Amino acid sequence: MHDFFLWELAAEAYEQGGRLVAPLMGFPGVELIGSSIKLVQQNYGEHYKAVKILAERFQPDVIFPLMDLSVEANAVGRYTIFPQNDSATVPKDRFDPGDIERLNEVKISFDSRMMGYVETLKLMSVGLDRKIIKGAYVSGPFTLAALIMGADDAAMAIIENVDVLHKLLRFATEKIQEYVRQLIAAGCKLICILEPTSVMLGAKHFEEFSAQYVRHITSSCKYSGINTVYHVCGNTMHLIEKMAEAGIDGISLDSRQVGIDLAESARRVGKKIVVIGNINPTGAMLRGSASEVKDEVTALLEEMREFPNFILSTGCDLPQETPAENIWAFMEAGRNWRR
Repeated sequence: MHDFFLWELAAEAYEQGGRLVAPLMGFPGVELIGSSIKLVQQNYGEHYKAVKILAERFQPDVIFPLMDLSVEANAVGRYTIFPQNDSATVPKDRFDPGDIERLNEVKISFDSRMMGYVETLKLMSVGLDRKIIKGAYVSGPFTLAALIMGADDAAMAIIENVDVLHKLLRFATEKIQEYVRQLIAAGCKLICILEPTSVMLGAKHFEEFSAQYVRHITSSCKYSGINTVYHVCGNTMHLIEKMAEAGIDGISLDSRQVGIDLAESARRVGKKIVVIGNINPTGAMLRGSASEVKDEVTALLEEMREFPNFILSTGCDLPQETPAENIWAFMEAGRNWRR
């Protein structure tokens, strides 16, 4: 059984006249503790400090560590670059399908950087307010496969090398599930599956190369009583139904500026799938005034007034330089709104 159902929590807040408020934020915590992204992502004590200061200052309903798409790829040995003040990246490197057999034997749960994220979750679980839902990010299968073989090669493999791509996707899914088990053991209650690379796919290919593999992850999470969210950056209006059919509890969607109609998305997924979003993280949140942030948040809340299955959030993780006063404005507008 679930410890909670995401849609029930969203609906309960709605029945009480308000909303759950959960901006995707991790990087602003780096700024608040005067650290660097590289140090925080490689030192779980610093990482916890960055998350803790956000949790204590803003009291969101859900909180995650820093969003990081390189964790699993790095853990299977892909070349990874760690800038001082930017997210880690995985540049294209040589890929040999024969490597999959050898890498199957690698236990990524022993990877030191991955374990840093697991240890961060442990500290979050025991050190943060019990009322805050502790979440964690994992890479989606197609995104991890694209990091391993290269995004362009993954796109070509959909047509020219399907068998190899499926073999790699099965491998990626197994490794992601290995990571998920570690995160659950650390106290994680909500797994957010990041599949930004899959936005390039049409609905049919999305089902074949992403959703069917994500379904394996969501099934195992349900067995453990853990909620799951599917997050795909960009305009995913052509993928909404396929995302909702992947056994997930919620879909996290990008901002209106990239083409997302959040109200239409909520109509299309039904009442039992939570729609999460979608204030632009690089718009007023980053560059505007607190007043502009409040106006944008209030407008979105009014737009979503009829939907119980909605959680106010941002379209993606907030940049490190996001002003604290704008995060305050976001939280205040969300908390003060009444249906």
